Amino acid sequence: MAETREFKPLKELGEIPLGDESTLKFYIDEFKGHKYGSIRRFVTGETYSGPTKSGITMNARILDLALETLSKLPPEPAALEDQELARWPKKAGVELVARITIFKDTTGLDLREWVDEPEYKGPSKKGVRIPYKEIPKALEFLREMKTLLAKA
Repeated sequence: MAETREFKPLKELGEIPLGDESTLKFYIDEFKGHKYGSIRRFVTGETYSGPTKSGITMNARILDLALETLSKLPPEPAALEDQELARWPKKAGVELVARITIFKDTTGLDLREWVDEPEYKGPSKKGVRIPYKEIPKALEFLREMKTLLAKA
């Protein structure tokens, strides 16, 4: 029987299936009195079901910047190569980077924290990959996230 941790965000906005055993969930949550938007990969398996470490959080400022950039994406990817779209500072030494990536012959939108520290510079494990064809659905969830964070 799979271990089940109780997951109760303030508001779940929706999810995008990634395969038989994982989904991306979009939700609003709170930490130390600060509300934020989150996108996280959840898995369902024999030994564990619940959230993974693969995910990102966005405050209202970063969410606005992300929506501005992602809303301009064409319905089909323009090039069949990796392409950086934007970088948004999160905190000292950490940026959220939006990239179009090709992985296993499929195109997706990668939203990932990049670190710039003396011991390591580059992408971290904190990130999500949204299949390109699912970007319109993701934008709907992000717009709803923006509305809810504006009320906070």
